Amino acid sequence: MAVRSRRTRRPLLAVALVLLTCTGFLLWPRDEAAPEVGARELTLELPAGPGDAARVSIDATLYTPERTPAPSVLLAHGFGGSKDDLVEQAQSLAERGFVVLSYSARGFGASTGRIGLNSPDHEVNDARELVTWLAGRPQVLSDGPDDPVVGVAGASYGGALALLLAGTDDRVDAIAPMITYNDLNRALLPNAAGKPQSGAVTPAAGPESGTGVFKQAWAASLFSSGFRANPAGSDDRESEQDSPQQDGAPAAAPDQGPLTCGRFNSAVCQAYTELATTGRPSNQTVELLASLSPSSVTTSIQAPTLLIQGRQDTLFGFEEADATARQITEAGGEVRMIWYDGGHDGDSPGPDLLDEVGDWFDFHLADRGADPGTGFEYALPNTGPNDDAPIQTVSVDAYPGLAGAEGTTRENHRLVGQATPVLRPPGGEPASISSLPGVGLGGVPGGNEFATDLPGQVARFTSEPLTESVLITGSPKVSLKISAVPGQPRDGSTVLFAKFYDLSGGDDRRLPGGGVAPIRLGDLPADGSPAEVVVTLPGIVHTLDAGDRIEIAVTTTDQAYRSPQQPAVQLVELGGDEHISLPTVPGTPTQVTAQATPLFGALTVVVLGLAVAAVGAFRRKQTADFEPALADAPFATDGLGKSYGSSETAVVSDLSVRVEPGQVVGLLGPNGAGKTTTLRMLLGLIAPTTGSVRVFGHLIRPGAPVLSRVGSFVEGAGFLPHLSGLENLRSYWATTGRTPESARLDEALAIAGLGASIHRRVDSYSQGMRQRLALAQAMLGLPDLLVLDEPANGLDPPQIHQLRKVLADYAATGRTVLVSSHLLSEVEQTCDHLIVLHRGRLVASGPVTDIVAGDGQFVFAVDDPELASQALYSLPGVDEITKQERSVTARLVDAPVSTAVAVLVNAGVAVGNVGPRGRLEDAFLQLVGGENTP
Repeated sequence: MAVRSRRTRRPLLAVALVLLTCTGFLLWPRDEAAPEVGARELTLELPAGPGDAARVSIDATLYTPERTPAPSVLLAHGFGGSKDDLVEQAQSLAERGFVVLSYSARGFGASTGRIGLNSPDHEVNDARELVTWLAGRPQVLSDGPDDPVVGVAGASYGGALALLLAGTDDRVDAIAPMITYNDLNRALLPNAAGKPQSGAVTPAAGPESGTGVFKQAWAASLFSSGFRANPAGSDDRESEQDSPQQDGAPAAAPDQGPLTCGRFNSAVCQAYTELATTGRPSNQTVELLASLSPSSVTTSIQAPTLLIQGRQDTLFGFEEADATARQITEAGGEVRMIWYDGGHDGDSPGPDLLDEVGDWFDFHLADRGADPGTGFEYALPNTGPNDDAPIQTVSVDAYPGLAGAEGTTRENHRLVGQATPVLRPPGGEPASISSLPGVGLGGVPGGNEFATDLPGQVARFTSEPLTESVLITGSPKVSLKISAVPGQPRDGSTVLFAKFYDLSGGDDRRLPGGGVAPIRLGDLPADGSPAEVVVTLPGIVHTLDAGDRIEIAVTTTDQAYRSPQQPAVQLVELGGDEHISLPTVPGTPTQVTAQATPLFGALTVVVLGLAVAAVGAFRRKQTADFEPALADAPFATDGLGKSYGSSETAVVSDLSVRVEPGQVVGLLGPNGAGKTTTLRMLLGLIAPTTGSVRVFGHLIRPGAPVLSRVGSFVEGAGFLPHLSGLENLRSYWATTGRTPESARLDEALAIAGLGASIHRRVDSYSQGMRQRLALAQAMLGLPDLLVLDEPANGLDPPQIHQLRKVLADYAATGRTVLVSSHLLSEVEQTCDHLIVLHRGRLVASGPVTDIVAGDGQFVFAVDDPELASQALYSLPGVDEITKQERSVTARLVDAPVSTAVAVLVNAGVAVGNVGPRGRLEDAFLQLVGGENTP
């Protein structure tokens, strides 16, 4: 066989590069038109109640797909919302091929009637009438006369409606309830003290206990949302009868209750008034809440059920979904469970979860796609450098303890601490703080820095430092002894609150999820005899690292709950031999919850070219120019400079920086600062004029072998539209000449979070899905350094938010991301380190927090700046207080932020949010002298 000379190979490589470049432009992605969706606004006149001749008007929208007849989906909104909140989800389902009917529940939006909290005779009956209405549409597939193929989905209030309807109407074929409740008595009047439910070995099973403590902050927030008036006038919606009725049927007689009832019916209003003023429910209220709860019908649900619950949720915790799953499964139903990183204190279910809902309906209604199964998936704790770090998930074949599945594993630990008397002050004020429901500070990812326990009101018990890490998945349980103190005040009502803290060293105390376990025991023996109880703590997903300690804090008050008003003293001590048990659910890491990915592309062709060039490079003798001291540095420059032609002005001049593993680094500078030139030198696309650039200690030249450890994209990626996403990735990797195993395809897909969509043709992808595929391609082989030039170009805000998560999660694996961007706000939220260039020179580098630091100044968004400033003046260690229209700025010298927040809340000031005064934009303008944006 003839041997080609090296001189012969080089022209062949050049030809290959030209062919690849041409192929890249031929395969440049074109925006695929989404399937056409029809939308028709309707006003449906439904019976005011079963058999009632009077009518209520329900505001609805019917979405129809390109091809009909098709299966249908009924979409219900959350409390305080309307059908307008469902537009995006409805359109997405219609694009999948479903007929979708979204509507505003009675009392919300433009619908008439009074709010009955999903009353069986009102809201649930409305939903039954809507199913009947769908059965009469020619666009809807049917299982038989008056029986449409229909699924029901909704979040919170709408999720409960889905359960209640499925439990009372066997025409419902599948449901997807999200972040909702099982039992309103338990959700609004929780009591964490009691024996575990008989036979329950699921991760978040609550106790068998009586009425607990009123969740006043959340209840007040929800009740206030029922005061919005009906929109005045009418619009051009079509009006339809849901069933044959006399035209001109009378409107439902208005329930003219007190104005203080807002749009609630009299029964609900009376129940809330009783709870808000007394803190205790009558038997009538308990019975009302039970009748409005899905738990009243869950044993009748046979429709396949997808349950989605959030781990940042102090309103409806994991115990609600856990109870629903047990009840449906025990009755022979089919359940899949997802715990995601969000909830009423965090993000609503996003596009990825709504895709899961779509996949659920695809299989169970339309008989297409893969079987989603009956497994369990949960989101892992935030491991990124910022609160917005991406979330990895873990999959388990079955929810532990259901349908013969093995029960939850528990790990026991001992605590230490003295028996401690705790006092409840008169009026229950000042109160401890666990969360600030309704203002987004309920369940802060990774822990709540605002949690405050007041001296004299708290007993603390701690563990020894852990010898190995523990991933808690579910509800921990702690054994306590509680007794009266002879001779001290007691009022016959023992109410306490237990919290689970993670002490991770120094003063770092985290309250995962912001949750608290209310305890109501009733009267205690006057002689001081203790009552021993097992307390089920709020369900969490949280990692305790080796060296961390567990702390259980038991307090007499909590700002989010209604405490008894009379003063009292109790003695709290540890009970049992093994004081606390932690649930664990081992599984398989699967994917990252992230939707949007970068729009990269032109460099796809370059990367292909580099791969071909690398083949030739490996045939050449590798350079000996290696610096061992920089072997661990993903990117380092020394006196790097670049000039063009005879120009005396260098584009980049004397740039010396070093980037460390695990960082997300932002490269900033005004237009013309030299950012893109620096990236091109880093990638070996152009040669520096002076100095050097090294990757993991290796000097960078065109075709340097170390570039195989670098992944990079610019602008967009080209894919073959007739192939699936998976086939595109495999074809791309094959062109690099590396083995299929080295692609680490499953790991790249897990980070990009494409799920089952990876098996679909690319020409059916949305723009967001194409972006995710582009990022997966960039991360094939899991390069140690990911270089992205303007990755957010063309992305909308939700996509940028998801991109932020993906990049932080990638860096959390120990790899490094270098991002050049002109979006200062996104860089501030995405990156933990910065390199700032100005006129080709380095003007700043280091942690983002150091660059934007505002000299200890914080801004408090408040409802009463005058009262807030007075309260802060009373706190030592606070000065330079200034008032704005809706905020107060103060410099905290010796006072922690959590203490300042507690002082404001106890002074009656509503705190919306808190943040440092410094901003990246301000720091950037100071560094570059106010020149144009990056």
